[in-house]
Amino acid sequence: MLQALSLATLDGIHHGFFTRSGGVSEGVYTSLNGGVGSKDAPDKVVENRARMATALGVPRDRLLSVYQIHSPDVVVVETPWAPDQRPRADAMVTRAPLLALGVSTADCGPLLFADGQARVIGAAHAGWRGAFTGVIEATIAAMEKLGAERSRIAVALGPTIRQPNYEVGPEFVTRFTDADKNNARFFAASAKPGHAMFDLGGYIAARIARAGVAQFEDLGLCNYAEPERFFSFRRMTHQGEADYGRHINAIALHR
Repeated sequence: MLQALSLATLDGIHHGFFTRSGGVSEGVYTSLNGGVGSKDAPDKVVENRARMATALGVPRDRLLSVYQIHSPDVVVVETPWAPDQRPRADAMVTRAPLLALGVSTADCGPLLFADGQARVIGAAHAGWRGAFTGVIEATIAAMEKLGAERSRIAVALGPTIRQPNYEVGPEFVTRFTDADKNNARFFAASAKPGHAMFDLGGYIAARIARAGVAQFEDLGLCNYAEPERFFSFRRMTHQGEADYGRHINAIALHR
């Protein structure tokens, strides 16, 4: 798994942005597929997630994920839930120890949050729609209700699709520039007429800065560009593959 220095230095907080290596899945899912919504063999996904839980230092039934819907919705987690009872949301926050909050990605932006002093953590799935509709700000606000202060919160962005590989149509650009003309800076010219290349990482960084969080770390990695290392929904689509694996990106409080 990959780690962000800003989070790794916080005492009693474990985290990881897991790659596609180190699991038991095969074929297009090789090998550490954590996606319960994929068509991978369920027992292999269970084993993969158990390995991730071990790496995070929590029991296997305490690596939690939500049913992601590309929303700004946040869940406050106090106790674990069964896999078939996942709430519909795109972010989680907690101050409970030994609960790993995990978001699933395969191009979207995985964000892990921590206030080391208040002992409050969070995780958010920030695709373009979630980021656009406020999942970042909602996660920070939910952490504050648990005692965190945004001036102390550290946020890390893991592997996500990057601008050279993220082509979008004119209606996408219009949606963003109609909301804020300054959003034009997140689009670059595309070789395809009428299209543009979107900087999701830059947009996420700007939303975080605007929310008043100064401690932001971007690992700067692209899912699409490294097929041996990462899963990618868009790459799967372009290559005509039947399905794709999902990464788990998680954070846990140990004391």
